[in-house]
Amino acid sequence: MISVLSKLESLRIGQLLPALIRISGNHSLFPWSRSVSSTAINEKQTLNTPDQAKSIHEMPGYGAWTAFYWLVLKGYLLKSHEMQLMNKKKYGPIWKTTIGRLKTISVADAALIEQVLRNEGKYPSRGDNREWKEYRILRGLENGPVLKEGEDWHKLRAVLNQKILKPTEAKLFDKSINEVVTDLIKRIQFVRDTKGSGSMVYDLTNEMYCFSFEGVSSVVLESRLGCLEPSIPKETQDFINSVGTMFRMFTIILALPKWTRSVLPFWNKYIQAWDTMFNFAKDKVDQRLTDIQAKLQGTEPVEGNYLTYLLSCDKLSQSEIYSSITELLLAGVDTTSNTISWAIYHLARNQELQKAVYKEVISVSPEDQIPTAQDLDKMPLVKAVVREVLRLYPVVPENARILETDIVLGDYHIPSQVLLVMCHYASSVDPSQFSQPLKFKPERWLKKQEILKPHPFSSIPFGYGVRGCIGRRIAELEMYLALSRLVKQFEIRTDPQEKEVTPMTRLLIVPGSPINLQFHDRNP
Repeated sequence: MISVLSKLESLRIGQLLPALIRISGNHSLFPWSRSVSSTAINEKQTLNTPDQAKSIHEMPGYGAWTAFYWLVLKGYLLKSHEMQLMNKKKYGPIWKTTIGRLKTISVADAALIEQVLRNEGKYPSRGDNREWKEYRILRGLENGPVLKEGEDWHKLRAVLNQKILKPTEAKLFDKSINEVVTDLIKRIQFVRDTKGSGSMVYDLTNEMYCFSFEGVSSVVLESRLGCLEPSIPKETQDFINSVGTMFRMFTIILALPKWTRSVLPFWNKYIQAWDTMFNFAKDKVDQRLTDIQAKLQGTEPVEGNYLTYLLSCDKLSQSEIYSSITELLLAGVDTTSNTISWAIYHLARNQELQKAVYKEVISVSPEDQIPTAQDLDKMPLVKAVVREVLRLYPVVPENARILETDIVLGDYHIPSQVLLVMCHYASSVDPSQFSQPLKFKPERWLKKQEILKPHPFSSIPFGYGVRGCIGRRIAELEMYLALSRLVKQFEIRTDPQEKEVTPMTRLLIVPGSPINLQFHDRNP
């Protein structure tokens, strides 16, 4: 099983090559820049710049063929996060990429990133995804939180944020998440005993994906899907398979003209995959709605969490709920699965650090006690490990904004409607912000341990402001509970045949090879 959004590796390839080969106004290096084609800036356009600010024409950068050379011929397509560092060293903290008439402006400095985000306005825009929207139009469905824009997005997000984004509300999910963590521990024991000669767990990220998908489902759907069982239920496996099919077909249809949709099979398979995902979510939502109605008719009290809240708040249409649940299931696993995998990998490689984490956990939650959300407040080292992973391997290495007003960034006047790409990886490993920036040092996040105080926007793995990650608090709760309990249960060691695992970019930053580790039960 592969991480849902990690399947976007092929998406990047599928969109990049038509852009670099055709060099037309309809495609660009970055998938989201298509949405600004109508407002693209001509290189010779005269700008009304403030005094002493330079125009985009004077900004350093590169074009399509240079991008093709480095990304494709030199192999940086799967390590484009490293290309951020190369470009910053060559061009400075801000540069442009020009594909035909289109430009994207890359920003790789914490202070400049802060300036962009503080000027994003009430309704931040990240661009468009017309192919996803086409499916909704075809089936008469509403857009969810990923696709809505403007005031409609703001209203939807205001409802979805309740019960899930506030720290006090998110802590109430610790019981259901701990049940999933218990099953994860059983799953690891089963896998190592049946497939790993009693100790080895191969491809840990795959197991963490199962945990993450099960965890987000337990919160969003208020039900379990069986991802951690020896045999996954058919409907759950169909949903997972459809996610993979959707992304593969998405890649292909992006590279093909529209007229091929009625001739070639890819568009129909794309639609069928979305149908399977929406039908899965719809069945779960309808089932919960039926349960609620039955209890109300029988005068029984209705108890529940997130889905129950969405169904009973009377602020969303049924279609909005279906779309929101589907999109939350799609996007709710990657931060958790990749981050826990990296955290455990580094603890296995640093036994002293692992012992320190273990001592912290058992001091707060001794013997057979299961850590709770309240206990986590007394585990600063556990939180520091996670925070350092998110700094060194930000799941989303870059993000985008389209501003509604002009802005002066550094020395340059940037007109409105230009796509600004914020290079979060480059800012999170900036040596001016972090000592030994490429070294894993969780202690840098502990009080009185680090003299250098980094810029607050140097590492923002969950984004910023109203368009920040909606599942942040749940993801943090999952990561802290899983990490603390795994370290408490197992002594984790490296693979005797270990080769260093390095990151790669598949739109997200993910392990470049399988993480294989030994899990030994700790002595009681």
